[in-house]
Amino acid sequence: MIEGIEMARSKMQKCLECGAYGLSTTCKECGGVAQAAGPLKFSPHDPQSERRRKYEKVTEPEWADKLPSPKKEKEDSE
Repeated sequence: MIEGIEMARSKMQKCLECGAYGLSTTCKECGGVAQAAGPLKFSPHDPQSERRRKYEKVTEPEWADKLPSPKKEKEDSE
C-alpha cells in the first residue's frame, strides 16, 4: 500500500494557471498545463552519477565557465 502512495506522489502534477493538483499533465479544472508538483528524488549514492557527470563533461574546465554566477550576471546588466 505504501508503494502506491509513493507512486502517486511522484506522479502528482500541479496546474501552472490555477494551482489545482492532479495526475495528468492537463488540468481538469481549467484545461491548463500541469507540471510535476515536487522535485525529483535525490540520493548522494546515485548509481548513475558517474555516467551523468561524463555526459555533462563536469570534469572539463569549460563546464565551470558555463555555470551562472551572481558576479557574471551583475557585469552583464551593467
